[in-house]
Amino acid sequence: MRIATWNVNSITARLPRLLAWLESSGTDVLCVQETKCGEEQFPAAELREAGYESATNATGRWNGVALISRVGLTDVVKGLPGGPAYEGTQEPRAISATCDGVRLWSVYVPNGREVAHDHYAYKLSWLAALKISVAVDAAGARPFAVLGDFNIAPTDTDVWDVAAFDGLTHVTAPERAALQALREAGLTDVIPRPLKYEHPFTYWDYRQLGFPKNRGMRIDLVYGNETFAKAVKDSYVDREERKGKGASDHAPVVVDLDI
Repeated sequence: MRIATWNVNSITARLPRLLAWLESSGTDVLCVQETKCGEEQFPAAELREAGYESATNATGRWNGVALISRVGLTDVVKGLPGGPAYEGTQEPRAISATCDGVRLWSVYVPNGREVAHDHYAYKLSWLAALKISVAVDAAGARPFAVLGDFNIAPTDTDVWDVAAFDGLTHVTAPERAALQALREAGLTDVIPRPLKYEHPFTYWDYRQLGFPKNRGMRIDLVYGNETFAKAVKDSYVDREERKGKGASDHAPVVVDLDI
């Protein structure tokens, strides 16, 4: 089974590329983040025509997550149970489902904005709620993984220049501690670090020639339980999909399982 995660930065803007990539990559299940559309605008019909079921948790212009599968999609849960609200709203940042016996979550962790901002505290609270919500599945025998845009670089080597992030979010000790706490629930980062491939980053800013200069970050992660991790046979970042006109600022991260 081939499973991937991709922050598409607007599924409607990226739909032609997304459909082409699904076909060319042979992906069975795709976890999507930042759909940036309401559920009524989500391209379920186009995906169905391509052979994929889909489920989405989305409310409008910002955020939004989805699961797209051609191997089944059952027991869908929208949202983060017990998750915090931001400015009185439960943002659409999580969705989970079972795909051919594998339980998967697609998550879009809050950005945090600035360390002193309310959004940063919200980010840490959201991650704490995620740990609680996934604990039972993470400790279970069924293959289970949380995939998505975590908006955290796990180590200093996961950013192009850690000095450039001094005092900024995505690399702070509390954020990384929250990731460590999530792993302690029974999950591991199943993507080898460093990857056996040349370019491990998953995100490059559109501004200041971030991609051509390879000024990237590894913030799109795949955290699996023991059963999931043992089934991983290969993994890669599809850096080629970040190239060209109309690309997302993130590249797909792909994991092949032998289940």
